[in-house]
Parts: sequence; C-alpha cells; structure tokens
Amino acid sequence: MATIKINIKNMVCDRCKRVVAEELENLGYTVLQVGLGEAELSTTNATVDLERVREVLEVNGFELLDDRKTQLIEKVKLAIIELVHRAGEQDSHINTSSYIADKVGLDYNYVSTLFSSSEGITIEKYLILQRIERAKELLVYDELNLKEIAFQLGYSSVAHLSSQFKKVTGLTPSHFKQIKDDRRKTLDKVQDQ
Repeated sequence: MATIKINIKNMVCDRCKRVVAEELENLGYTVLQVGLGEAELSTTNATVDLERVREVLEVNGFELLDDRKTQLIEKVKLAIIELVHRAGEQDSHINTSSYIADKVGLDYNYVSTLFSSSEGITIEKYLILQRIERAKELLVYDELNLKEIAFQLGYSSVAHLSSQFKKVTGLTPSHFKQIKDDRRKTLDKVQDQ
C-alpha cells in the first residue's frame, strides 16, 4: 500500500472536506485523512490518476495544486481563514506574522513577499478582507451586536471595525445589516473584489 498526499485549492470548510472525501472514495481510493487544503490517500499501486482526480475536483469547485509555490500560497490563505474564524476562541492579540510563519513552517518575510507577488495583494490586506467577510457573516446571523463582533474578530474597537468595514464594502456595518441581501461572497472569492 502506498500513501499519497494531494493538495487542493478552495477547501475552506467541513462541507468541502466531506465532498472531497466522498469524491475520492467514489474514484476508488481509500481516504486516510482530509484536512483543509489537502487529502491523504492509500492506494494499492504507487500512483494516483491525477487527471481523473483533477476533473472530479474541478466539477465540485476545487482545484488540484501541483507546484510548491501554489501550495504554499494556499496554506497561507487557509491559515488566515482559520485565524479569522477562531479569533474569538484565542488570544485576540496573537501576532499574525508569527502565526502564519508557524503554520507554514517558513520565514514570514519570504512568505509575505511570495504571497504579494503571486496574489497581487498583501497578506495584511487579505486578512482584512477575510475579517470583513466574517463580520458580514456575523451581521447576517444577527446573534451578536457590533461590539461583540468587533471583540470576536480581534478589533481594538467598534470604530476600528466600522472604519475597515466601510473602506472595504462602502457601507457602514449597520447599513449593511439593513440590506444584507447578496452582499456576501464565498471565502475563496473574497480576493476578487
């Protein structure tokens, strides 16, 4: 038995992991583990039909990542998404650059330069976009007030959240909450503004 790890773009939630696992099993592979951005397979021969895997993934909105640079960029994005979604559970004063460097196992300056040149956006800007998208989600849920949302996302104040929210969306959080129709994007499309 051979163990093979594949990297996959656009996997940002538990539902994504479930879909990928099901599709890989339908192709006849034994799925050992599926995490955000990757899957580990066991196969009787030493190879995986990557073209078949690629086709199945693309039909479901995912992309097979082949080169190391693309895989690294995807790891950074997943680390940022994880950081934003777990912000309320962790110390809100976590050092983003240290967190990302630890998650990807490389020097932050190198990762930051590579990310900017590849994506045309800084890691900081990508983080802001993700935080604002999470704020939109929390506003739509209507379970937390703005102060609680600001705290959960690690903002120093409601004013800071409101300022960034307006810069990104053109709306105040309260105005967004009033119109909340069709203003949200899927996490993999956040950069395409």
